[in-house]
Amino acid sequence: MRSFIQSLEASWLDPAGYMAFEIRPSETGGNKTALVLPDIATCPDCLREIFDPKNHRYRYPFTNCTNCGPRFSIIESLPYDRANTSMKGFTMCPQCQAEYDDPRDRRFHAQPNACPTCGPQLELWDRVGEVFIKVQRGSYRSGGCHPSRPNRRGQRLGGFHLMADARNDQAVCRLRERKQREEKPSRSCSHRWRA
Repeated sequence: MRSFIQSLEASWLDPAGYMAFEIRPSETGGNKTALVLPDIATCPDCLREIFDPKNHRYRYPFTNCTNCGPRFSIIESLPYDRANTSMKGFTMCPQCQAEYDDPRDRRFHAQPNACPTCGPQLELWDRVGEVFIKVQRGSYRSGGCHPSRPNRRGQRLGGFHLMADARNDQAVCRLRERKQREEKPSRSCSHRWRA
């Protein structure tokens, strides 16, 4: 990952008399402009936590920090504060809140900060919106598509993944109909390929 300075402007100001550095609540008035970063792939520090069985974020798929994670896909309005993102419905647990409040922590003011205790969970839903697989700690074995539920929809922070059992012509046709993709090729996903 590389960073760069997009622009730099300098001006001299009279001292304002502040005695300490602080991050204040965002103001609601005035023009709202900001460069909203794209979602950033999971950083090495977060990956280490995800794969460490002793870490409380072990196998948690939404692990992030200020160096990585969702940005663009979760913002609903400016300013970029948690209350203006899809994370607004998730109140941080005491441990996540402590990280968020600590300027020495890499999760200091990380708006999507969460863990398995307080953050989003991964679920697979059927076509009527009922949960039929609740993923525990980032893994599950579904054993293939259930005959009565050949189409699936999985939700994540940034949206939905629509899935169908490729062996079921009716399910594939229904998915193509819903996505209005009668002829455009679809992406194929599988945990194993057979020649």
